[in-house]
Amino acid sequence: MAVFTPVPETDAAPLFKALGLGRLKALQGIEGGIENTNFFATTEREGAEHEWVLTLFERLTHAQLPFYLHLMKHLAQRGIPVPEPQAKPEGMRRRPGEDELLHTLRGKPAAIVNRLRGKSVLAPAPAHCAAVGGMLARMHLAGRDYGRSQPNLRGLPWWNETVPVVLPHLATGEAALLQAELAYQNHVAASSAWAALPRGPVHADLFRDNVMFDDEAGAPDAPRLTGFFDFYFAGVDAWLFDLAVTLNDWATDLPTGALDLPRARALVAAYQAERALTQAERDLLPAMLRAGALRFWLSRLWDWHLPRQASLLKPHDPAHFERVLRQRLAQPLTMAALES
Repeated sequence: MAVFTPVPETDAAPLFKALGLGRLKALQGIEGGIENTNFFATTEREGAEHEWVLTLFERLTHAQLPFYLHLMKHLAQRGIPVPEPQAKPEGMRRRPGEDELLHTLRGKPAAIVNRLRGKSVLAPAPAHCAAVGGMLARMHLAGRDYGRSQPNLRGLPWWNETVPVVLPHLATGEAALLQAELAYQNHVAASSAWAALPRGPVHADLFRDNVMFDDEAGAPDAPRLTGFFDFYFAGVDAWLFDLAVTLNDWATDLPTGALDLPRARALVAAYQAERALTQAERDLLPAMLRAGALRFWLSRLWDWHLPRQASLLKPHDPAHFERVLRQRLAQPLTMAALES
């Protein structure tokens, strides 16, 4: 959520007004991510202030974006707490590539969503992990009847394309690990067990900083989850991969990369209370945890060694997910360990 494209308030104000969201009072760039340009926006309408998030998409195109925006709308309408894209009123002119949820600002595809209340919990307890696991399963089930389809754009084909790009920047040991794990994941993807995994829309980036909790509304042993956000890595993929990505962040000890078993058990138990894992999913959990670690190690290597210029840009250190991958290799997490 670095600022690649500066947006003066005078440029943004007409869009907020045209969408019926009120008079723009403040626009502030958001620091934290590395893909899109994001701003917090405050508008005034009928004497009340309203909070929004304005996003300009730096890599995704007008053709790709309807999948994400309409998925968020679909989930919001089914009771999943996600930011809801704001639609054009009837009769508003659409520029080339736009639809009712997708707009254009400063020559870039753009969207405006409501700002979720609450804050991210960066040191989660098992209760936070349970809330995330249960909501993740409900999100997967709510997406089953979503009519649009788009692959996970950071899935296996992207891994195969990107590994050769980053290899020249790596030490011998890192390069060997990256190549070996990519070969293993290609082997897994060719298996009948992988083909049997249930699939549907996935978030694919459900890290601690992409979830909100309202500390004042929930009890310590039952924190109130107020939203999932940042769906712009979503796609149709194995639900197990989404669960593995989530586990690799929420149930991981950040300094070492090792899994925290109480947090992992809480997250998976809550997930299974909503949707029981199939036998193929149970069997492939260790492999998908490795896949999730590879995906984010690789993307962070790419961002670290081939950065883009942007105000507030802070690429994440790729060493963290190298540690996570090495831990998943040394100490595979099985369903038996989670249920013992």
